[in-house]
Amino acid sequence: MSEQITHPRPILGQRDGTPILFRNARIFTGNDETLLEGYDVLVADGRVAKIAKGIDVDAGWRVIDAEGRVMSPGFIDAHAHVMFQMSFPEAFGSDEFYWAYKATAAAETYLMNGFTTIRDVGGNTFSLKKNIDAGVVAGPRIYPSGPMISQTSGHSDHRQDCHKCAAILNEPSVPMKYHMVAVADGHDGVLVAVREAFRRGASQIKICTTGGTGSYADPLDVTQFLPGEVQAAVAAAKDWGTYVCTHAYHDEGIRRAVENGVKSVEHANLATESTLKMMKEQDIWLSPQVIVYTKHPLGYTEDQKAKHDEAYAGIDRMMATARKIGFQKIAFGTDIITDPELLQRANDEFRLRTKWFTPFEVMRQATALSGELLAMSGPRNPYKGKLGVIEEGALADILLIDGNPLDDIEVVTRPADTLHLIMKNGVVHKTALAR
Repeated sequence: MSEQITHPRPILGQRDGTPILFRNARIFTGNDETLLEGYDVLVADGRVAKIAKGIDVDAGWRVIDAEGRVMSPGFIDAHAHVMFQMSFPEAFGSDEFYWAYKATAAAETYLMNGFTTIRDVGGNTFSLKKNIDAGVVAGPRIYPSGPMISQTSGHSDHRQDCHKCAAILNEPSVPMKYHMVAVADGHDGVLVAVREAFRRGASQIKICTTGGTGSYADPLDVTQFLPGEVQAAVAAAKDWGTYVCTHAYHDEGIRRAVENGVKSVEHANLATESTLKMMKEQDIWLSPQVIVYTKHPLGYTEDQKAKHDEAYAGIDRMMATARKIGFQKIAFGTDIITDPELLQRANDEFRLRTKWFTPFEVMRQATALSGELLAMSGPRNPYKGKLGVIEEGALADILLIDGNPLDDIEVVTRPADTLHLIMKNGVVHKTALAR
């Protein structure tokens, strides 16, 4: 009989040690453009234990017949904000418990869209991550950055005209109060902010070196953090064995970050060819997003909307240039904020990227390449195992897809219909297969 179970609670392989054997799947490994056919995949203890032809079944194993569906690694959103899924007015008028409940719902959305892992690059996700890992709530693995860190009047400074000057009164904005963002100035201030994030369990650090669309006081052309402040963040992260990524739109902010040790550039919408070449030559990761710019986030002012449109206008040139120069280290991310309905359509990011990249390249960005970026957290990696690939020893994050996304990327934009199985860490959270 066939069933459709979409509630994200674990329904099969519930940490009971029962191995699961997949037969008759066409395997997208995450790295290879040709699907692997005729191989069985054995999952045990949360990992891909064996890939071989004709694996003999032991008594007690569960066997899943993929019936020719495409097996893919779980998707990775390398630029997520799971805590920010409410409008600006809603967020600024709510307490931290409301934020948490909203984030719990968003976490389930990510998982049911096939995102078994996210790198959260700004938000107080530490308790949510712990509860997901413990099985209390359903959601993807989270690589937490903790609060996005900027200078005063930078991208993390959401204080408005009603707030007193910090020299008079330490009056934080709501996101600052809940440690979703942090504002720091000077070498010592940045060290404190970074070390506080590591105290809570950050796997990498996120700073800002240009203005942003969602903040009030910083036009996009502004360059943020002095070189010494960037160096402070990088040095502190290096001491913890991990790296710093930066929110940056334009050349000056990108170069200031890279020249001072940052390893991943988020957005880069306004980057020119010379800067992208510099990033490529220095092995810097490019972490762009498209879908977030196709709609104004809820609650944006007219000024914020204008900045958002300015950022959107630069995407085509930047992505086309990255493709032209052969930029390979490109991660997959969505950056969706304020909008649970848009988050439901996060997989449209796959289709949007095919304006510049082939379906295989996009799928690789969303799996193996983003997995490589996550692994840069080194000893701060909260999940010890390889992600984004189907290979022996990798963590068992597995999707069974009705259709071949390497031929038609539209297949993965309808996850409710086409993701027939979602497995994270060897545990099945959704199945629409015969049992």
